[in-house]
Amino acid sequence: MHLDAGVAQEACPLNLAPTASTTAALALGDALAVALLDARGFSADDFARSHPGGTLGRRLLTHVADVMRSGTAVPSVPASATLSEAVMEITRKALGMTAVLDAAGLLVGIFTDGDLRRALDRLPDLRSAPVAGLMTAAPRTISPHALAVEAVELMERHRVNQLLVVDADGALVGALNMHDLFRAKVV
Repeated sequence: MHLDAGVAQEACPLNLAPTASTTAALALGDALAVALLDARGFSADDFARSHPGGTLGRRLLTHVADVMRSGTAVPSVPASATLSEAVMEITRKALGMTAVLDAAGLLVGIFTDGDLRRALDRLPDLRSAPVAGLMTAAPRTISPHALAVEAVELMERHRVNQLLVVDADGALVGALNMHDLFRAKVV
């Protein structure tokens, strides 16, 4: 310790700022704020509405319909399509899969890049094979009204990269993949 430093060093001999007291004051202030918010019934949903651009806001306010692809951007083929037609639809729409629809336009299955690789291992001539025999029937789907974070949880739980979006009647209304969720900053 230098003697010429004077009074300032005598008050704080290690030449440190009083960090413990400022940290304690911040913690006490935060605790009081949380207690007040709780007493007033302020919820995470209220916070999200006040800060829609923040991480919590995006997670609690972004719905599947906000991030899904719809209309002509959704890959789909009829159940009567050949594997070749399904692969061309996957290629055109660049989503790594195509929905398979019945004559009424209702979802009956999904054909993915993974289904194609499995088919290559089993069948000698794929070009004319019907996609209905190679698809995954009853695929995982989600409602357009579900939160986008629910889509993320469903994809992670079942280890899939895409989901088809269907309405209450089972009609295809959209599709999304993990990249769509990344772009929306839900993940």
